[in-house]
Amino acid sequence: MSTPNSHYKNRVLASLPKNELDSLAPHLTPLELPQEQVLLDGKAPYAYFLEDGIASAVVSVADGGTVEVGVIGIDGVVGLPILLGTDHSPVVTFMQIAGSGFRIEAEKLKTAFEQNGDLRRHLQKYIQGFMVQTSQTAACNRLHTIEERLARWLLTCRDRMSSDRLALTQDFLGQMLGSPRTTVTLAVGLLERAGMIDHARGVVTVRDRAALEGAACECYRTVRDEYSRLGLL
Repeated sequence: MSTPNSHYKNRVLASLPKNELDSLAPHLTPLELPQEQVLLDGKAPYAYFLEDGIASAVVSVADGGTVEVGVIGIDGVVGLPILLGTDHSPVVTFMQIAGSGFRIEAEKLKTAFEQNGDLRRHLQKYIQGFMVQTSQTAACNRLHTIEERLARWLLTCRDRMSSDRLALTQDFLGQMLGSPRTTVTLAVGLLERAGMIDHARGVVTVRDRAALEGAACECYRTVRDEYSRLGLL
């Protein structure tokens, strides 16, 4: 029986039996992914399996405002339009926290995905999970306070990384949460004074995860529970 490939951090790649990974591996190009590198903007010639770092799916509007609608880390893949039979998306996806990963040509991934194997089954579950995440994020951005949203967002990132240290400036946090920097500064200060996080020199460190979960809205638990049910966390 094939065994999971535990030397991969990416949970999709780690889930594959040896025969599927052996077919896919020659098409995986390792690369470093610096902060703010764009992975998907309109056309999708490549997909990316992250091994470290966090990518943000962001919607922009005509006045220059931006808000994050989804987070991708070691749990999945950047490039869902490829799996859905298209090669284009109006949502821009870029690295919000620098990391590394593997790039694969769109056609190579599409061919592998169309086989009836573990890759297809795992990525179908990931598509479901990501849809739940984006819809819950839309509700959260409309209905919950900045403190609840910030706690939810930090936990969401932490679940997709292997470190409690998140390299994030308050300007960047504001862009992701769709809120002014002054508002984000107040929220960060509240969580910091409560001992849940530290923030210094552009790095947020999670100090008390249990308390941070208590401060987050139910949106975090809804998405986490769905990812757990699907075997993605």
